Amino acid sequence: MATHKLLCNLSFIFLLFFNFHFGTGEIQLNYYSQTCPNAEEIVKEQVISLYNKHGNTAVSWIRTLFHDCMVKSCDASLLLESINGIQSEKISTRNIGMRNFKYINTIKDALESACPMTVSCADIVALSARDGAVMLGGPRVEMKTGRKDSKESHLAEIDASLPNHNDSMMYVLARFRSVGIDVEGTVALLGAHSVGRVHCLNIVDRLYPTVDPTLDPNYAKYLKGRCPHPAPDPNAVEYARNDRESPMILDNMYYKNIMNNKGLLSVDQELMSNPITSPYVEKMAADNDYFHEQFSKALLILSENNPLSDEDGEVRTNCRFVNRD
Repeated sequence: MATHKLLCNLSFIFLLFFNFHFGTGEIQLNYYSQTCPNAEEIVKEQVISLYNKHGNTAVSWIRTLFHDCMVKSCDASLLLESINGIQSEKISTRNIGMRNFKYINTIKDALESACPMTVSCADIVALSARDGAVMLGGPRVEMKTGRKDSKESHLAEIDASLPNHNDSMMYVLARFRSVGIDVEGTVALLGAHSVGRVHCLNIVDRLYPTVDPTLDPNYAKYLKGRCPHPAPDPNAVEYARNDRESPMILDNMYYKNIMNNKGLLSVDQELMSNPITSPYVEKMAADNDYFHEQFSKALLILSENNPLSDEDGEVRTNCRFVNRD
């Protein structure tokens, strides 16, 4: 009898432990199957609709995931505005050129209409990146959901968390390693530079006062045409395409370009010059399926970085602001 009672007590303690450690703050596949069964389909429909109206939104979703999830947690802190003591992460120089945040709210509004106060903005960031990649010809990734939204900005942590365009490759690899992404995955994730465009602020250091000797001369001429001033206005529409051959397709042309000295950013070209990363560049340049496979794995790891618990996070009703008590 005593043994039976002891086992019951131990079982009860184990259940409490299990629920405490694994019942909250854990993401899982089909998290909304009971509370909002059409959540992922709603996100997908909105991503497709927005892509058909504004094709660059698909690129924005991938970048939003990167800029949000690399900084402490995948918690939609990037979306918060500067208000009530919060300083928005959007004002960081690392986030210059980020755009289309307003359309996150379009997706959120559709979800709120179907399932009020249920689907987090952090999950919208993750799922829209997943579906955006598909719209760009990339692979589809099965993603877990159940993330919670941050109640604070992480502005002060951005510089130490987000790799910059002119950081050394060893530093970039260390930053990605800190969130569980290995060298192969880092090379694959940087392949997202295959799509979209980059503000001239992030390019001019390779053009002025002298042209970076690692740049293909004809490509440098194109870049100077796009970025004619050494000190571009951060608010001006001064951009250059990452990939002129297939600028809106998530493919391995990025790797072929950097093998031909046509890397847009310093970090792009360094992928080829660094002996640790160059073998993966060559392999991805030769095999688009391999690139997609490794990109999928790395995107999934990044999307699951340090999700908040129910106690530490919330489900915002408006992605731009924390909820009022």
